[in-house]
Amino acid sequence: MSMIECHGLTKVYGGTKALNNLSFKIEENKITGLIGRNGAGKTTLLKIIAGFLKETAGDLKVFSEKPFNNLQVSANVIFIHDQMNLPTALNLKELLETGASFYPNWDSELANRLFDYFSLHPLQHYNGLSKGMKSTFNIIFGLSARAPLTMFDEPTSGMDAAVRQDFYRALLKDYLAYPRTIIISSHHLNEIEDLLEDILLVKDGKELLHTPVADLKEWAIGLQGKTAVINEWTQNNEVIYTKSIGMDQSYIVVRNHFSETDWHQRARNAGIDLTPVTASDLCVYLTSKTNGGIDDVFNKG
Repeated sequence: MSMIECHGLTKVYGGTKALNNLSFKIEENKITGLIGRNGAGKTTLLKIIAGFLKETAGDLKVFSEKPFNNLQVSANVIFIHDQMNLPTALNLKELLETGASFYPNWDSELANRLFDYFSLHPLQHYNGLSKGMKSTFNIIFGLSARAPLTMFDEPTSGMDAAVRQDFYRALLKDYLAYPRTIIISSHHLNEIEDLLEDILLVKDGKELLHTPVADLKEWAIGLQGKTAVINEWTQNNEVIYTKSIGMDQSYIVVRNHFSETDWHQRARNAGIDLTPVTASDLCVYLTSKTNGGIDDVFNKG
């Protein structure tokens, strides 16, 4: 069953399209990574799914309903982000109690255990927390709500590495015990890819890829060797990334259409090293403005 169905979704701010004819489906009870560079449209998309913004054009259904100003959707969705406006008059413990009164699946025991584990003080106020501690409180709130649709937008902002790992572990353990649809927008794909089942990759408000993580790991292949040989072998292939190494060596990433064992062997016989491309690196290459990345800045010709 599709939790989210999106067809031709467009959002315009002034003359800029934050989302541009975006279409996809997200199935229920999966963890999906929403990946893209700053300005790709990730936060705008999550705000529209949460019902905070209305689309300019296209159609979006969440739980088979339009989410904008929809109380039924709001009660079953939680959107965790670093600009959350929480009541300043309430202390942290009172904020958790308020969450328990709104979200039907709220787990107060989990909230209290996480609260103690991360050494938060019940009488502290949200606005008095550091950036990292605000993010920590946010993830406690998001996990404890156990909303059928849970969305985290850059949830680990300001956290140190140890706390990030604790969050990923907590999310996975709670998801396995209480499956729901989770979307994580993050720049740390290398840290979260083991959590993810699907990746939705966006660039300039458009979908580049929406695929299972397992397929993404086989989507491209790296070739390294003498530049003339590499160019000959890749001339009829989709080149995703290229880098010069020394005077006459190149590393090129191409779409992997080469399932034949004999092709791999012939490439090696020609002096080409074949290497896998990580999901994290592939997403960086696909969302870069040029195939050469930062090296193109220094190429004069």
